[in-house]
Amino acid sequence: MVKEEDNPLPQPQQEQEQEQYKDDEESESTPERETIQQTLHRISSETVPLRVHDVVIKGNTKTKDSLIEAEIEALKTATSVQELLHAATVANARLQGLNVFDSVKITLDAGPPELAGTCNVVVKVVEARNPVTGDVGIFTKPEARSWSLEGSLKFKNLYGYGDLWDGSLSYGWDQASEVSAGVSLPRFMRLFTPVMARISLLSQDWLKFSSYKEQSLGLSLGLLSTKHHDLAYNLSWRTLTDPSLMASKSIRKQLGHGLLSHLKYTFKFDRRNSSFRPTRGFAFVSTSQLGGIFPDYRSLRFIRQEFDLRYALPLGFARTALNFGVAGGALFPWGTDFLNKPTSLPDRFFLGGNSSPVCTLGGPTSLLGFKTRGLGPSEPKREVNTNSEDTNLERDYLGGDLAATAFADLSFDLPLKVLRDANIHAHAFACAGSLTKLTENSFRDFSFQKYRDSFRCSAGFGLIVPTKLFRMEINYCHILRQHEHDRAKTGVQFSFSSPF
Repeated sequence: MVKEEDNPLPQPQQEQEQEQYKDDEESESTPERETIQQTLHRISSETVPLRVHDVVIKGNTKTKDSLIEAEIEALKTATSVQELLHAATVANARLQGLNVFDSVKITLDAGPPELAGTCNVVVKVVEARNPVTGDVGIFTKPEARSWSLEGSLKFKNLYGYGDLWDGSLSYGWDQASEVSAGVSLPRFMRLFTPVMARISLLSQDWLKFSSYKEQSLGLSLGLLSTKHHDLAYNLSWRTLTDPSLMASKSIRKQLGHGLLSHLKYTFKFDRRNSSFRPTRGFAFVSTSQLGGIFPDYRSLRFIRQEFDLRYALPLGFARTALNFGVAGGALFPWGTDFLNKPTSLPDRFFLGGNSSPVCTLGGPTSLLGFKTRGLGPSEPKREVNTNSEDTNLERDYLGGDLAATAFADLSFDLPLKVLRDANIHAHAFACAGSLTKLTENSFRDFSFQKYRDSFRCSAGFGLIVPTKLFRMEINYCHILRQHEHDRAKTGVQFSFSSPF
């Protein structure tokens, strides 16, 4: 016989008890869901008062509490849930922008029970495991038939103030070589903007395009840096020489030297969705530079103004976008009888090169198909290289005081999925630009007809291959218009540039 307690319940009775259990569970969870929904609805429809009772910082073993507290100051003054959520988002972005933390997490916790309408904010950071980072790369510049070796080394948060120390080296054969070191502090004393300082030694040797060689030792101080505004002060000593003269004695003739001290203000507004392949949005940059503010008669005095306007228009298929932009710049010496004075050669505008005008933002862009420093006002070299078959090498390209450029670029995806996944895409482009000299009474010969005739034009198409190590462009450039002494060439050109 089977005992009564071992008998299983009848099936209908089991189903009845399970349904009753589900009903009880739903009856308990329904009020909780309604409360959450009501709270979310209240937050979205009205202001919910709430104040911060305490801010707790966790995870920082090296970074000073004062630095983190300064970046999250807005959390303490929030008076509602909406303000607190917005302040938490801004504080998270600011802490991430210090570049000294691997991760940042901000959570809200209930305040003391006896203090209604309060909360505690918990800020948990994870400091960077490796405070030392470095980059190195070799990039080619086919327009100058040369290459450059570039490397940098960064030290993060050495003293716990969010300080970034870096050193960089750039060496180019017959180009520009630069050694520099700098430091950046997100907070300095009572200033609310980052402070930066950098010392650099620059040497530019363009003997294929000019007789001159420039050396510059300078100190740069960043005084103001916000989302849209930058103000910097620069002090440098520059020397211009001609190594080709007096070759028999190997003596360099000094052509000039000068003390450069200037203030540089930059206004930048960028609403594009990408800086390397923008498909929508616009950007504007204006740079004003006042030179010669140092009270010294040897200081170079000039005013330099640049602007750059970009717009990206999506066309709605295959990630096709039309980018176009216009840019310009003007340079004038200032002081008495300024139009009779020559402008400083290193400060003049130089066009040419094969860097993509879409990726460069800040002033007159490159004209694809033209060599670097291979167009514009020029004069015969002092010493002619009789062994060269290219007569264009016998001229010095001196740059201009007034520059204007424009471009249009149509980028689109390729049909193969493997190429689209790697962001390899194609583009077609057209660009135009002009360089004009205004000083030393050259403005007297300036006219609208001559200015229109001074423009050079090129067009073409190509393939862009972005990688983590470099950005490669393979372009076919066709020269539409050039002047007698311009260094330009129709054909395929390669370019390897930094991906950053």
